[in-house]
Amino acid sequence: MNRVSERGFTLLEMVCVLAIIAMLAAVLMPFVPLHTSRSRLQAYALQAATLLQADRNAAIRRQTDVSTLIDAPSRAIRSGATTQTLRIPDDVRFDALLPHTCRRHAALSTISFFADGMSCGGTIALTRLDTAYEIRVNWLTGRIEIASRATLAN
Repeated sequence: MNRVSERGFTLLEMVCVLAIIAMLAAVLMPFVPLHTSRSRLQAYALQAATLLQADRNAAIRRQTDVSTLIDAPSRAIRSGATTQTLRIPDDVRFDALLPHTCRRHAALSTISFFADGMSCGGTIALTRLDTAYEIRVNWLTGRIEIASRATLAN
């Protein structure tokens, strides 16, 4: 009998190839850049607004001033009432427009809330590619709002 050679791969060969691909993927995954999506950018804006609102509520409840630290160089927003810190990723542009003085004192990169709910105000802008969110604190009422705007891609 003439034996016809079969072409193809054995199951063992296929398992070995899949194992090699899995190992390569496991090694290379940390080097794949992860970018902030639009929904994640919106989540950062909501977290920032929530942190600011919690500080405002704490100022009213405690009947004392509470200042939220806006630390642009370290890309962080730190609560003045709790230990909560929101860190903004490097691929998100992080800008803050804050008052120089608040009630005749240097503001020092803070948004301050007072016992009556008022504030000296400020704006935090988070931008990624064609999407931007501004978290605005009204200088008179202390009201916090999020404004969304489309930007032109650079």
